Amino acid sequence: IRLIQNTNQALAEKIQASIATAIPLWKNQVVIALTLLRQKDAVTAQRQVSETTNDLLKKNSEMLKISAIETAKENERGIVDIETLQTTQNDLIETIQETLRIQKEGKEKRRHAEVELGHMEEDLKQKLLDLTQ
Repeated sequence: IRLIQNTNQALAEKIQASIATAIPLWKNQVVIALTLLRQKDAVTAQRQVSETTNDLLKKNSEMLKISAIETAKENERGIVDIETLQTTQNDLIETIQETLRIQKEGKEKRRHAEVELGHMEEDLKQKLLDLTQ
């Protein structure tokens, strides 16, 4: 019986020592595991922030490039295209030519009307002379 009691006593002391050692060790391991899990989450979040920042920088640089190129093209383009100037000049020339043609026709018609009026006046005078005689 004494041997069993001594064995039980030794076993109880060993269990007590294991509890005294294991529980703090387990607590420590749980804290380490939680810390590592949080660290992993923080690394993931930081990676996403870095990737988002890189994507934004790339998109902004692309938009800046496109904007600068379009602005340079517009700055180098003339205010009025040469084709527009040529069309405008051709229209002006045609307008001047048509106006001169119309004026020439009007002048010819007026001259013809003057001649006709002259004939009519002569004819009237002749009729009046014939009637008075």
